[in-house]
Amino acid sequence: MSHDFLPGSVWLVGAGPGDPDLLTRKAERLLAAADIVFYDALVGPGVLALVPPGTELVGVGKRSGRHSKDQVSINVLLARAALAGKRVVRLKGGDPSIFGRSTEELDHLAAHGITVRICPGITAASAAAASGGASLTLRGLARKLTFVTAHARAGEALDLDWTALAAPDATLAVYMGRAAAAEVARELIAAGRAPDTPVMVAVNVSLPTERILRGRLSALAFLVETISDSDPSLLLIGEAVAVSPPLGQRTALVQNLNAATTG
Repeated sequence: MSHDFLPGSVWLVGAGPGDPDLLTRKAERLLAAADIVFYDALVGPGVLALVPPGTELVGVGKRSGRHSKDQVSINVLLARAALAGKRVVRLKGGDPSIFGRSTEELDHLAAHGITVRICPGITAASAAAASGGASLTLRGLARKLTFVTAHARAGEALDLDWTALAAPDATLAVYMGRAAAAEVARELIAAGRAPDTPVMVAVNVSLPTERILRGRLSALAFLVETISDSDPSLLLIGEAVAVSPPLGQRTALVQNLNAATTG
């Protein structure tokens, strides 16, 4: 049995974007050693298929508008299983530390004296860029990368620093962004981001049903019209996600690089 997975302990494990081939070897080892696995709705079926027969599987997934378990209830279930002496895996889509509500679970388990660790996973933005043949950064054009979530509590406005997010030298990754796509585009353009900024919408990243949609920021609302509410979607916005940088910008970039090399 794994020396770092003792009875009565918990691992928060990143399941990656869905494709089991993108699961880390450590995550697969922990799944094989677990007595019980609490999994999110976004965990791919191929990943769940790696859980050995006889291991208890408990779905605690939360999807927009359809919550099967609230966070407090999940915390209680994790602690109860660990205190019963089970090896517990909390399996989360993507990376547990990126919009995965890990802090609430870490704090609750630690308060009960339960050993808890994190196994990172590939986050959706990385997988989306890979599927789209793009980079998340681009020397000279995209020096910054910002992750935000477009999910707000019911009745609350999307409270983001649009001026900072509209920086022209940045790539913006908007998680859970389909429903807020029109607002995101409108606010970014109002804050100064160019309407023709390249955008890429990734749907069901890394799964057989994956779709990659491309366009301009001003048309973002139209790009997402064919996406179902049940399909997880990620918005990538910035020059780095274009098929290729505009020729003028590429030429200027090469000239600048040459000047820096010979200067």
